[in-house]
Amino acid sequence: MQITETNIPGVLKLTPKRFADERGFFSEVYNAGALKEAGISADFIQDNHAFNATRGTLRGLHFQRQPYGQAKLVRCVCGAILDIAVDIRRNSPTYGQHVKAVLSEANWDQLLIPAGFAHGYLTLTDGAVVHYKVNQTYAPKHEGGLVWNDPDLAIDWGDIEALELIISEKDLALPRLRDLTSHID
Repeated sequence: MQITETNIPGVLKLTPKRFADERGFFSEVYNAGALKEAGISADFIQDNHAFNATRGTLRGLHFQRQPYGQAKLVRCVCGAILDIAVDIRRNSPTYGQHVKAVLSEANWDQLLIPAGFAHGYLTLTDGAVVHYKVNQTYAPKHEGGLVWNDPDLAIDWGDIEALELIISEKDLALPRLRDLTSHID
């Protein structure tokens, strides 16, 4: 597995090896021991699977407050997404900054996002299937989020104007970073 640092320490791009032949391919997409050897420790306890029927579906930016903050290992197994992680740790030198990565069935990349980040994605294809591991269960009383188009975050979502966005009313009503009343830490 190839592990690449991003512009925010702790957010990592992981690219598993694929072994292909005339039958197709095989890939070990998660190996706790190999990650531990690389200095990455996360006790993932739940796998989540999301199907997104239409290109332009935007989910996020979501997080959970402590003690239920979630680390995530995100991958797109069918289609492609633009994945976003925003640092919302108030005392972090990268507070308010973000990492973005295209995750797809073609590039096989994964994004490891530590607790303390808001997470969201935009589907770049119809039929995008996203699979991610988390190290905490969903805790509705501890959930929070940021509005996807917060101008202070300055996230470049690409040619989003060309899309008919599909976004939940709940996500449209999320606050801006500067208006958060309760942070992740």
